[in-house]
Parts: sequence; structure tokens; C-alpha cells
Amino acid sequence: MPRLSVIVPCFKVQGFLRECLDSVLEQSFHDIEVIAVDDRSPDGSGAILDEYAARDPRVRVLHLPENVGLGRARNAALPYATGDFLLFLDSDDTLTPGALRAVADRLAETGDPDVLVFDYARTYWWGGTRRNALAEVLSATDGVFTAAERPEILDLLMVVWNKAYRRDFVEENGFRFPPGYYEDTPWTFPVMLSAGRIATLDRICVNYRQRRQGSILSTTSRKHFDVHDQYKRVFAFVDAHPELAGWRPCLHRRMGEHCLDILAKPDRLPPAARAEFFRRTAELYRAFRPKGADPGDLRDLDVLAGSYPSYLLRMQAGRARRAGSGQALRVRRAAGARARRALTGLRGRRPLDEDLVLYSAASHQGLRGDPAAVYRAAREIAPRLRGVWVVRDAEVAAELPAGVDHVLLDSPEYLRLTDRAKFFVNDVNWPGTLVKRPGSVHVHTHRGTPLKYLGVDLLGKPGARLGLDVPQMLRRADRWDHSLVANRHSELVWERAYPCHFASARTGSPRNDVLVAGGPTDFRARHGIPADHTVVLYAPTRRDYVRGGHVDRIDLARFAADLGEGHTLVVRLHPALATGPARGLGLAELHRRGIVVDATGEPHAEEVMLASDALVTDYSSIMFDYANLDRPIVVHADDWPTFTASRGAYLDITAEAPGHVSRSYRELAWLFASGGWRDQESARLRADFRSRFCEFDDGRAAERVVRTLLLGEAMPEPPGRVPGPAGARDLLAST
Repeated sequence: MPRLSVIVPCFKVQGFLRECLDSVLEQSFHDIEVIAVDDRSPDGSGAILDEYAARDPRVRVLHLPENVGLGRARNAALPYATGDFLLFLDSDDTLTPGALRAVADRLAETGDPDVLVFDYARTYWWGGTRRNALAEVLSATDGVFTAAERPEILDLLMVVWNKAYRRDFVEENGFRFPPGYYEDTPWTFPVMLSAGRIATLDRICVNYRQRRQGSILSTTSRKHFDVHDQYKRVFAFVDAHPELAGWRPCLHRRMGEHCLDILAKPDRLPPAARAEFFRRTAELYRAFRPKGADPGDLRDLDVLAGSYPSYLLRMQAGRARRAGSGQALRVRRAAGARARRALTGLRGRRPLDEDLVLYSAASHQGLRGDPAAVYRAAREIAPRLRGVWVVRDAEVAAELPAGVDHVLLDSPEYLRLTDRAKFFVNDVNWPGTLVKRPGSVHVHTHRGTPLKYLGVDLLGKPGARLGLDVPQMLRRADRWDHSLVANRHSELVWERAYPCHFASARTGSPRNDVLVAGGPTDFRARHGIPADHTVVLYAPTRRDYVRGGHVDRIDLARFAADLGEGHTLVVRLHPALATGPARGLGLAELHRRGIVVDATGEPHAEEVMLASDALVTDYSSIMFDYANLDRPIVVHADDWPTFTASRGAYLDITAEAPGHVSRSYRELAWLFASGGWRDQESARLRADFRSRFCEFDDGRAAERVVRTLLLGEAMPEPPGRVPGPAGARDLLAST
């Protein structure tokens, strides 16, 4: 008897069906059966199912004599399911790699709950991906619970395919799907309310395809009236189970919201049917309204107590308010532009504040990177300098340490300070609306040593097609006065990639001072990493050849296991991937289970590096910073030709690496199993790399920036290491 039964109903999906089935059958977890139901599909779906069944004994195909619809097609499969747990997958959706292994592990960990709820991401026909906006609901607990104990679980999308169901629980309660468009509704609510043990899995397991056309629920049809009958079935179930009577207010509210959501979408109902749909919704709303319901609990649903004309008036008023707010925003922006122009005219009359320094880092995300190191050095060396941080919103401001002066981006105070400040320190360009005043000094710190193409060098690469506006970038770079460099390689790259009138400052990278000095960090203690463990930091970069930028290059759980006892794998994704779906594709769940430590959200990369004993990366610029620690580095370059073709690189990192290079997972695992990752050859390669790319990092970069660029004092340049034999040929070769 298999652990999991995956039920896949099929109707007119021949273009998507192979991808769906492959996503199931190619999973690393094999203890499954697939019951595919051909719902009398008029296309080639049935033949595709038979083809898969002929070559894989785990696939069983049911050919229905007539088309019965999605819900009853699922019902047809239920008697044939023998697995401990049931999963339902729509035949145009796909499972993410490793999803079934994660589901099986979580089921075992939580003692076989009645229902396991997992996460999903919407994948769009144009290539975009968006994670479920309520994913945090899934990470709120480690144990099992009931819907009464955590009612927010019902806020998730009420569909059948984001859950695994204990088969015995389904059979004992006789759960079945009714016919109709909205068949998920009278299945999901009864199941969730009846479950005595619910568990969650904070992992994206399903890619929910958003089809450009052909989605049943996105078509214009009277079939959307089916939603009323389905909620009648939900209330009938509650009536048959008196112990669930307390859920009536919640279900009543959800029903009203669901129906009004359908009515609000102009492409769902034929125009002639909209008034009738409203009338039937209002009748249902009144019929099932709980006795003694508090009007305040009904939010905006009181519109259903009126007539359709009054509903239309309210909708029109709402649209007018939104349009008015949009107009008001445009007016405020225009007024701000006029104010900035007026201030520009006054600039010649108001002196600059010679002691005012504005800082920003990582697109106004707070004290980070090089600007933070300069800020701290300035407070110690020149306390007369007033440092003010520009932050993007109040949420970031609340996370600033006590005593840090700050201002919100685009606020009146921001405009006043940008008009008066003498110095601007940033690692990302300032907004285009900031006009550089004569006499002001802009210090651009960058965000590491460049390996990947940047600036004008991207114009000939596919990476420049993903919304990159190079002319605008250069206009903003025209404001730079000083460009900080940590090595001569960076100096040559910046001057070529950004052909603007700035001076290169051989200061070193301020944020690397702590790496040179080897300062303390409490990272290990905060994450419960034993003091005697060897910590391996895995820090991959994003890919420009994939929309969204994320590609799983290695199996993290396997790598952590292969490292063996006494090792901890720490993972830090590229900052651009921190808030997208990448962490939900397994990393967050592996972190929760203690298999790896997810350091993607750590604001200070230096602390993570200091806490590690070795670095595994691909083409991330973190390797240039990490080399200051003189600790082993392994470059995992399994897609180097593809990466360079799409993005471009200033040097062949596989030929001039800071350590050993692996081109497959087998080679990577062998390096650590054999100890090659820290042998004499790796030390020699690292020494050559450090001599070239840590040339000006001497631990005094922040002090040098403050004294020479902010205070105008004389200070010797860093001594620099002897350049490696490769010299600058990497730049010449890339032209």
C-alpha cells in the first residue's frame, strides 16, 4: 500500500498534461500511486494517460463513459485509492521538485494528521511567479491543531489541491465532491471544520497555473450562479452537525465576501445576469444570517441588505473615491515636483550644511553594508558630522537601532535635508528626482567587487532586457563624485561600465573592515549552532536566464546530509530573492526542521561570513569579500556557460578561482568528503585570489573614507597586496 495517492482528473488539457504527470512521477519520493481520470476528454488527454500507464506501473487510468465534471471525476478515483493519504492535483498544475518528499516527511513528523495544508505559488503564462500572500499562516506553528484553535487557517484559499488528506478520515466522514463549478467549497469547509488534527507545511508544493484563457472560473457564464448552491450545501452540513453551529457567522461572512467578489469582477457574469446574481446572493445572505449577528462583524456586507441599484451606487462611489485618491496622488506628486523646482531656484541662496551626511543602503532598507560601516566610523572619528539615514518606510525606520537619526524617503523633511546636505553616501543610486546641488559630494560605495556584467556592458546581453534602463542608470551615476574600489580590477570595471565623471577612490570596502579584523559575532549562538561544528556557508547568486532569478542548483537536504555529523549548512540566497517564492520552495521548511540554517533574512552578511568556516558559492560577489577571511572557498560552476551567455562576466572564475571548482554535485560532495576543499592547493589558489581582489582591504577602509572624502584630511593609501600574475587581462579578454 503506497504512502500517497495522487488523483489527477483530466479534461481538455493535452497541452499541459505531460508536464503535470512528469512533475509527479519524477519526484524523489517514489512511494506513490497516481490515479488519473479521463473525464471523457475530447482531445488527446486519454491517449497520453494510457502512454504513461504503459511505462510506469504506478499510474492507473480510469476512462469515464461520459463527461461528469471535475468534482465527480475526483469521486470516481476515490474507490481505487489505496494510499494512506490523498492528494488532488489539477492536470494543468504541477508539483514543485521535492514536494512529495517534504509532504511525506511532514506527515510523519506530525503523526499522520487528518489534513496537511501546504503552500502554492501562482505561475503566469508570461513567466511570472507569485507566492501565496498568506504564506505566514503556514509558518505559525510546529504542531497540530483544529480550525477552532487557529481559525486563520480558513483565510487561505479554500481549494482542494493545497492539502493532503488522511484517507481513513475521508472515508469515515463520507466526504465527496458535488457537481458544479465551485465544487471545492462544500468539500473544503466541511473537511477543515471536521478535522481533529490539522498540520501545516511552509513550503511551495504546487505551481498553480494562471492560464491566459481557458480557466473555468475566469470565463463569463451563468455557471457562476453555482456558488449559491454550493454554500447551501455547506450550511446543510453544519445543520447536520450541531457541534459546528458556532461556525455559522464565519461561513456567512465568507459566503457574502465570495459572492460579492464574483460580482465585482466584470468578466465573470453576463451583464444581463448581474442583477439576478445580486438578488440571489442577497436572498442567501438574509436566509443564513445568524441570529443576533453584530452588524460590525459584517464589514462591508451590509450592501447585501439593500437593492441592486443601491449596490451599483455604492460601487460607483467607491470607484469615484479610488479615482479621486489617484487624482489626489497625482496632484501631490505635481506639487512636489513644483516644490523641488522652486527649491532648486533657491539653492544658490541657502548654504550647504558642511556637517550633514545623508546615508542610504540597499534601496533605503536601513543600516547595511558599506554605508553603515562609514556611518559608524564617522560617529567615532568626527562626531560633529550629523548622519541621517534615508529609509523607505516606517517599518524599516522601526527596525533602526536607538539613537539613529532618520528620515522617510520623499517626505518633506527628506526634501529639506537633500537640499542642504553636503555629503551623500549610498551603495545604490539615489532616486532620479534628487538633483545634485553644486558643492555637494556624492560617495558611491557599490555593493562588492564585480564579476557579472554591469552598466553599459549589459546592453549586449539578454540580462539587460529585464526592465533595465541603462541611460537612466548613467544619468544617476553622473552625480557620483567618488567611486570606492577594493582592487584595481574594480577600478577598471566601474570606469568602463559607468562612463561618467567620477574619481576612483582606492579606499578598500568599508564593510570588509570587520572581516579583516575578524570581529566577534553571535550568529552561531542565535541559531543554536554548536561551537565545535564546521559551518559551511552556501551563497548562490540569482540567474538572469530564468524569470524570477531563482534556480535550485543543488539539493540542500542532500548536501547537508553528505556533509555529515559535526557540520552545519547555512544558506544565504541573493538579497533579490529574499521576498519572492525562492525560500518557499523548500528552504524555509528545511530551516524549520533544523536540516539547514536559512540566513537569507540576516541583514548583515558580514556576521554570517564571520560565523562560517568555508564558503560554497557559484558566481556571487560574496566570494571577493569572503577571501578577506582567508578561509576555504569552493566555486560550484555547473552552469557557467549558460550564466555567462545570459549575463556576461569580467573574468573566467572557473580558471581564476579562489579555491577548487566543482562542475557537478558529485564533484562538490567529493571535495568535502575527501577534505580537498581545504588542502594545500586550495590555499595556494586562495592566496593568489586575495592578492588581486583584496588588494586595498586593510581594515581601515571606513576610516579612510571619513578622513579623506568627508573631512578632507590626508591619509596614506592602503599598502595593497602584490597583484596576481593575471593582472588586468580579464577585462581585455572580455572586450
